[in-house]
Amino acid sequence: MAKNIRTHIMFDGVAEEAMTYYVSLFPNSVILDIQRYEEGDSEGKLYVGTFTLAGREFMCIDTPIKHEFGITPAISIFVDCDSAAEQQALLEALSTDGEVMMPLDDYGFSTRFAWVQDRFGVSWQLNLP
Repeated sequence: MAKNIRTHIMFDGVAEEAMTYYVSLFPNSVILDIQRYEEGDSEGKLYVGTFTLAGREFMCIDTPIKHEFGITPAISIFVDCDSAAEQQALLEALSTDGEVMMPLDDYGFSTRFAWVQDRFGVSWQLNLP
């Protein structure tokens, strides 16, 4: 049986910045651990960081390998917001220097929903249940 299941996000040099930013946006969020590369071209970059967002554990890395792929919006972080004010604040924060893929609207499946891709390439679905 699996010991732990976490969301893993691979970045190309901005992992610590992204992790720190995400933790600042959500209550009950904290950086749990930071390990850095100690040598080579990636020295000082994030080897692995673990953090929580609203109590849910994530991990992220700065990849030392250049891949032919990046972060895809086909996988996103789905956030059920507590209020319209919280949803609006997250929408504004996460879409700054990013992209609004579905503007805040009533889409039938939700009366207040938005989908954004942040400046780091991670996509977020923001829902008000």
